[in-house]
Amino acid sequence: MPQQFKSIDFRGEMILLGTGTSVGVPTIGCPCEVCESNDPRNRRTRCSAVIGLDQGNLLIDTSPDLRTQLLREGIGIVHAVLYTHEHVDHLYGLDDLRLFPFVIGGPIPLYCEEKVERRIRVAFDYAFSDRPATHPGAAPQLDLRRITLDPFELLGVQVMPIRLNHGPHFEVLGFRIGQTAYCTDVSSIPESSWHLLEGLDTLILDALRPRPHPTHLSVDQAVEIIDRLKPRQAFLTHLSHELDYAGTNATLPPNIRLAYDGQRIPVPDLMR
Repeated sequence: MPQQFKSIDFRGEMILLGTGTSVGVPTIGCPCEVCESNDPRNRRTRCSAVIGLDQGNLLIDTSPDLRTQLLREGIGIVHAVLYTHEHVDHLYGLDDLRLFPFVIGGPIPLYCEEKVERRIRVAFDYAFSDRPATHPGAAPQLDLRRITLDPFELLGVQVMPIRLNHGPHFEVLGFRIGQTAYCTDVSSIPESSWHLLEGLDTLILDALRPRPHPTHLSVDQAVEIIDRLKPRQAFLTHLSHELDYAGTNATLPPNIRLAYDGQRIPVPDLMR
């Protein structure tokens, strides 16, 4: 690890690192117009986001494309991670966190529910081995911090977990931080969670494709939710290759747009 590192300063912004579905866009071997598009906003890595705060950079999920995403955006350090759930496309880039303890001076804190912790301990068992490490950085240094639906403070801001449904038999978390909420992998919102999403400036919300899906919102379903919640602006994420960026946006209300990789969203209310 070099003694010095470089990273952009993006305090006061959320960067959408990835906005694609679990297989990404382009989809391997697909000759469709979106997969072969020259519009860079149609190239979608797996979902993840990062927020620049006064006390550090807060990452939401570690997608399998994390290394590429951080390099692309010039982000050289992550100080803590929030997890929405344990599916592979949101978790399996965790090993890319190995370098950050050299910079922050200790294990990187991971905030997650118990079921996510169980998956991490199985999938990344080498990070929890009692065997002496052969060299520094051989395995991720992790500080697992279990969360519930209770709000908590992280890097100087309050985080509000929001229970969401990801299909009929699986629950995930969204997160509200200030006037911004990040809700990927959603098929429906439990009645008890609606009030937590009121009064938003910005809502980032799942919308997989035009047609209904068992575990994700369609575009029309997402628009209905946004119409009810009435955030100032909304961006649709976890997008498949069935959604062309320009063509889909032409059909949406002015306050709703497809998200794209590398998009920067101001979050000035989170700065002190």
